[in-house]
Order: sequence, then C-alpha cells, then structure tokens
Amino acid sequence: MPDSPPSHTPPAGTAQRPLQRWRSEGQQPLVDVVAEEVPVALRYNGAAFAVMMATPCDLEDFALGFSLSEGLIATPSQLLSIDIHPQLEGIELQMAVTDDAPGAGLDPANGRLLPGRGGCGLCGTRQLEEVLRPLPEVRERRTYSPAALQRALATLVQHQPMNAVSGSTHAAAWADASGRIGWVREDVGRHNALDKLIGALHHNEHTIEGGLLVISSRASYEMVSKAVRAGASVLAAVSAPTALAIDLARGAGLCLVGFARESGFNVYTHPERLQANDK
Repeated sequence: MPDSPPSHTPPAGTAQRPLQRWRSEGQQPLVDVVAEEVPVALRYNGAAFAVMMATPCDLEDFALGFSLSEGLIATPSQLLSIDIHPQLEGIELQMAVTDDAPGAGLDPANGRLLPGRGGCGLCGTRQLEEVLRPLPEVRERRTYSPAALQRALATLVQHQPMNAVSGSTHAAAWADASGRIGWVREDVGRHNALDKLIGALHHNEHTIEGGLLVISSRASYEMVSKAVRAGASVLAAVSAPTALAIDLARGAGLCLVGFARESGFNVYTHPERLQANDK
C-alpha cells in the first residue's frame, strides 16, 4: 500500500537533544527533536564504495535506490541481498550483487571512498568523467495536468513528518497522474531522499513512469541525473535549478520545473509535458 500521511508519533530518524531557548524575556531549558545524521558505508561484494552522511531509516530503500542511481546495478534483480550492520562509528550496508552487475568486483583504487556529506551527491568521485556520465533518453511521453502538479505540491508538507518536527530534512515524493502523493521518503541529504524514494518504489514493485517526482530541494545536476536514470519524465523542485541541470534535462527529454509552488511554477524544459488535458 502507498505511504500514509504521518501520525503524531515522533518519526523514526529523529532524536531528542537538550537546548536553552533564549528570548528577550529570559532563558528556558527545553528538549528539541532533531534529525539524525550518521555515516552510512556502502559495500558491494565486500568492497567499499562510498560513505554517505544519511538519516538512519529506510536504509534498505536507500541501498537499492543508491545502487540503481549510481549505476552499480542495472536492474533490481542484480541486488541479491542487503545486510545492515550497526557499528560504533555508524552503519554499514553490505550488499551482494550478481557477477554481471557493474558493482561486482569494484577496484578500491577507483572507488568512491571519500565520505559524502549530507548535502553532497558527488563527494568522493575521483574522476571527472564520472560526473558527466551520459544520460539515457526519457522514454515516457505522456502529459500531465498542471493541476495535478499543484495538488501534489499543496499536500507535500503533510507527508514530511521528520521535517515537521526537526525542520532540517528534505523530501522526495512520487505522485500519480491526478497529483495524489503515493510515496515519500525523507533524509538530511536531498540526494539520499531521492535514492530512498527510488528504492521504495522498486521494493514495492511500483514504477516511476506514470507519475510525477517532486522534491523539496533545489534541482542540481545530480537530482536530474538520478530522476532520468530512474525513469521519470517530470521533476518538480521547490527551489531553483542549476544551469547544468537545465541543459541535461533538456537533452534527456525531462520536463524540469523549478520554484514549484501550489500557486505557480517555472517550467525550464519540455513544457509540452504539462498540458491542461491528460493523455
């Protein structure tokens, strides 16, 4: 079943920390709810690939989505198993992939072994050519109603329980052609949130095609790349796109929307994907 709107129970991925609230009338000791952020190491067939700073929930979704969007597996079936191992320093995700998967037999000398921070999608990439890997062409050619996108934007905040209590996490959501949000994932890193969403959709045998991707962050190159590789045809960002993101979206056939609000938005590429009547 699709994700349900959040309840009033403090969500996973948050922690409590004491603070002193300073105001003009004085000071007050309180306990705040904040987002968790821990190092998450990803290993493939025993070889280390990356360490990402992430919120420690929905880690199986993260493992699958990251593996797909980073090109370590070509299909979900190439990921044989995911083992989650909490460590003193963080969490290790040990993944077994098939021998024909791109991530099989990683060379440590070429691995992305430097840590990736919560807001980083390329940290640890050692070669320039790894940054601008060619993108496939978007296959889906259907159109969506602007009203559907506005509906998704209007309800996105209702599906962000971690951000509601912490104010520090990003969200990535999938909405159907009517604009109804079906799946959402949150993380301190915008790239991680999108990877978790991609993984969640695949784990639930739900394709990205036939719906809209909405993100609460800016649309950088990495977000466009992940969206295209996942099969999306429309990516709407609450904040701004970058020039490179626009250029890549145009070339790949992705409809890229920025400054997306319920009241309106900017369409930077392929506006023909947003029409008054769905097809």
